Amino acid sequence: QVPLVESGGGLVQAGGSLRLSCAASGRTFSIYRMGWFRQAPGKERELVARITWGGSSTYYADSVKGRFTISRDIPKNTVFLQMNSLKPEDTAVYYCAVGITSQPKWDYWGQGTQVTVSS
Repeated sequence: QVPLVESGGGLVQAGGSLRLSCAASGRTFSIYRMGWFRQAPGKERELVARITWGGSSTYYADSVKGRFTISRDIPKNTVFLQMNSLKPEDTAVYYCAVGITSQPKWDYWGQGTQVTVSS
């Protein structure tokens, strides 16, 4: 098991910034990649960004490229999502996730943190 604890969500005005954190514990040696998803009301959950644990390869959804940055602190088993130039359409519950293999699937999920961007 790899329990995940997210923090850093909140309410911010459009154009503002937030930094999300996700701390992993347990079998952290098994982490292959970590990522951030989000789910807005009435919409499907979507992948926002991901990073491989060993090689730091990253991926971003087109909707957040140039505004969001994913990074990791390996000794602290923590992944971050720096969100700048936030827009009302970024409003969602943001979830941290872990994949333990190179297969395109996610094995562990956090409880989610609410991000609300007001216009």
